[in-house]
Amino acid sequence: MKVVLFHAFPLGPEMWAPQRDALAGHDVVVPNLYELEGNSIDDWAEQILADVDGEFAAVGASMGGYVALALARLAPESVRGLFLAGSRVGADDAERRAARDMAIDTLREAGIEAWAPNAPAPPPPERTVEELIRATEAMRDRPDSTSVAAGFEGPLWIVVGDSDPFLPVDEAVQIVASAPNGRLEVIEDAGHFTNVERRNRFNELLTEFLQTI
Repeated sequence: MKVVLFHAFPLGPEMWAPQRDALAGHDVVVPNLYELEGNSIDDWAEQILADVDGEFAAVGASMGGYVALALARLAPESVRGLFLAGSRVGADDAERRAARDMAIDTLREAGIEAWAPNAPAPPPPERTVEELIRATEAMRDRPDSTSVAAGFEGPLWIVVGDSDPFLPVDEAVQIVASAPNGRLEVIEDAGHFTNVERRNRFNELLTEFLQTI
């Protein structure tokens, strides 16, 4: 099975290192979203489709889940299943867009050190201001994917930490309830980055998901 892993923000492809053993035997593709052109989730998805042939399972964490959902909308015939960790399906509301605008202003005016204390995770040292701004703009302006989740015919699994500050469990329940083939897994004692915080349980779920498709 071809598996495409989409990383979270502000992390990069290195975040998937804990899944290396669980994905042994699969054809794994791990794009670096910061290397893609532009600041649009849809544009990133189009670029990925140009490089990834055939059918695949899309595994996305947070920002990476937004890209996975865009792929399911743009090329549903290619996406065999969606495995989303801490990813919302709705667009940003006015309050969240304003918070992202403030983050962009901080990055532009004061740099990464001033922005980092409020980041979801410490950014890797190679991350640049330009990359972080483009990614924040892409998340801020992403389209609503509620109808994508509700209309996706393949397996759609949501994995969320019980203490995730960005995707409440109640919201995750609504997402999977809307999907024809949805499943929710709540990981105890975990926050937003479940693949790192509770890697063993995450890997068990990922293995089971891939077996279903």
